[in-house]
Amino acid sequence: MANIKSQKKRILTNEANRQRNMAVRSRMKTLIKQATTAIDAKDKDAAGIAIPQALSAIDRAASKGVIHRNTAARKKSALMHQAGTV
Repeated sequence: MANIKSQKKRILTNEANRQRNMAVRSRMKTLIKQATTAIDAKDKDAAGIAIPQALSAIDRAASKGVIHRNTAARKKSALMHQAGTV
């Protein structure tokens, strides 16, 4: 445990940020999975709803710094490449 007061505060803020990042990443991964499932099932209606939600979640995670912008671009590109087969 830290002895310095500012470090004790940093421990608390780091944990809060970690929890927030985990929530953002988890939501992003869930939406990507839903979009992928809809694409694999060749369900145009479900894919039409799920893909924009997944792309938005990826952009949101990148803007918050949870994932790198190049990682976001790669994930979006892969998703859209899969969507081309629907």
